Amino acid sequence: MASFNKVILMGNLTRDPQLRYLPNNTAVCEFGLAMDRKWRDSDGNQKEDVCFVDVSAFGRSGEVLNQYMTKGQPVLVEGHLRFSSWTGQDGQKRSKLSVVVDSFRFVGSRGDQPAGTSYDRGRPPSEPPGPDTARPPGPDAAHPPDPVDAPAPAGDDIPF
Repeated sequence: MASFNKVILMGNLTRDPQLRYLPNNTAVCEFGLAMDRKWRDSDGNQKEDVCFVDVSAFGRSGEVLNQYMTKGQPVLVEGHLRFSSWTGQDGQKRSKLSVVVDSFRFVGSRGDQPAGTSYDRGRPPSEPPGPDTARPPGPDAAHPPDPVDAPAPAGDDIPF
């Protein structure tokens, strides 16, 4: 049986990230993410639904998220669902779905963190393009192209 487990979410942190380390020194960063959905009902009234999700990021991803993110900031995460079950202190069985981060992208800006910076687990954070990697400037609107460079008008003289 084939299966596919991929989640892409963009929302705001509901609390400051909490960083801890496992016995094997692997970093684990946990935070909540809230995503809202707005729509109009059949009477034209604006409705809103908010979904809250628990998120975990391991290793360097967790450390970077903990360093740069705080409650209320937006982030885009890509990851997979994880199902956890346990017995509560009251003896009742409990379970929940959460998201484990595979990669993420900062979508807001923060003084020292450029907007749009992304991080993929196992790879260092991306750097903003430098002068050698910047895209060449487009045509200058103040200087129209020479008539020689202008496209030929459509007509019957085209050989195809």
